[in-house]
Amino acid sequence: MKNFSKLSVFLILIIFVFSEKIKAQELYEIPENTITAWSSFENPGAEKGSGGIENKGAKGHAFNEVEAGKSVVLLDVKGSGVVNRIWMTFSDRSPEMLRSLVIEMYWDNAEKPAVTVPIGDFFGIGLGERVAFESTFFSDPEERSFNCYIPMPFKTSAKIIVRNESAKDLKALFYDVNFIKKEHTDDTPYFHAYWNRENKTKLKEDFEILPKVKGKGRFLGANIGVITANEYEDTWWGEGEVKMYIDGDSDYPSLIGSGTEDYIGTAYGQGAFAHRFQGSPVANTNEGKYAFYRYHVPDPVYFYDDIRITVQQMGGGGKEKVKELIAKGADLIPVTIDPDGDFVKLLEMEDFKNLNDPNLPKGWTNFFRSDDVSATAYFYLDKPVSELPKLPSIEKRVEGLN
Repeated sequence: MKNFSKLSVFLILIIFVFSEKIKAQELYEIPENTITAWSSFENPGAEKGSGGIENKGAKGHAFNEVEAGKSVVLLDVKGSGVVNRIWMTFSDRSPEMLRSLVIEMYWDNAEKPAVTVPIGDFFGIGLGERVAFESTFFSDPEERSFNCYIPMPFKTSAKIIVRNESAKDLKALFYDVNFIKKEHTDDTPYFHAYWNRENKTKLKEDFEILPKVKGKGRFLGANIGVITANEYEDTWWGEGEVKMYIDGDSDYPSLIGSGTEDYIGTAYGQGAFAHRFQGSPVANTNEGKYAFYRYHVPDPVYFYDDIRITVQQMGGGGKEKVKELIAKGADLIPVTIDPDGDFVKLLEMEDFKNLNDPNLPKGWTNFFRSDDVSATAYFYLDKPVSELPKLPSIEKRVEGLN
């Protein structure tokens, strides 16, 4: 057994060294028939030898104004390629503007966008918030910029636009879209993103991070925002389990975790942190605001027929505190009591009426609750369009933001 353990460790080290060597080789390999291109206001067509022409080459067109109700094209190219990086910044980064600006992406001449998401939410943090952070897909070094590094392949065309749905003109938008021109195989999937918000979730109903999508693909992950309802005071909001219904799952999912903060890799509460694949850049206990993410890069989530992803709307607190909230009229339903190990499943008790039952033990009590929840889901799909719902109205998007 000892020899087997040593051999296993040795093999793992060999595999690690070999994989790191491959990664290093990729940096200096020059592929054939691959052209680097950038789109910006200095070269919006990403054309060869056509950058920085205005003002005799001296920074003649660094930004554009985007008037209220208008849109601006960031990329519009024909052919096959991959968008590898999107960077932008703009003059008004207020919560309202972050939810009012919308980024849309169209692949292969599709009439319906594969991406329609409020711009702040798309770039990794919801709730109209910006903090300095870095993840494997997004970064904001100093709370003033927006970076995305998700590869986005296209086969015949790519178009990216930004719409200003606010009532205010945006005085300055700066950007560049970095991509390469290369050919793809027929089975190369397309990048999609979907945004959803329930300003008050329904009691006992899971929030849909991603409604059912049909097709073959890979779920990349999501960033989620929560604004807790005042009626629950300072009780914990994050007991809900993330559920993934894959390839024909109906009543119950194949993939499920043990709690919201557990899903993003922390435990027993949730403070502020930002790691490569999981993080919570915003964790404001005073205001009851949390913005967090989980990206499935080392632990891929594949689907071949369909996928649907939800998170339960559940919180918890001490039993006496929960009883106090009920007495004050809080909209909640107790579901379990945990008296240090002996898990009491209230919903399976035929004679359970309320927490005042003297036969019930003391302990941590989980309960269904209703909060303000929003999420951006990122995924690849084997087609450039999906059947997902349209983006909610601007009124629903900006309501309740500071």
